[in-house]
Amino acid sequence: MTLQPPVPFPTPRGEERVSFHRTELSVILAVYGRMVAAGEWRDYGISALRDVAIFSVFRRTAEQPLYRIEKRPRLRLKQGQYSVIGMDGRILKRGNDLKQVLRVLERKLIRAVD
Repeated sequence: MTLQPPVPFPTPRGEERVSFHRTELSVILAVYGRMVAAGEWRDYGISALRDVAIFSVFRRTAEQPLYRIEKRPRLRLKQGQYSVIGMDGRILKRGNDLKQVLRVLERKLIRAVD
């Protein structure tokens, strides 16, 4: 009995999915971990679609996402492939540097101390 390499799930021809790379996910999850520790966020979801990868952040499980972190490689040369989108659909920050784009979320942690 010989071991065979795993066979990937079949996808329709020509259909590739955009997904976050491990280094991108580590940057996103570092911000997510700080926000969970602060009690701001509680859950997340990841979607890998044909033209966009989405990391959605939720305050509670059964509601609309507070923020969506999107990766659209087609916008790499135009507006930037990463964007943070608010609950109302407004684009809060856009660019090619993921750490710089995610800074808009870290501002939520800064509060005045009495």
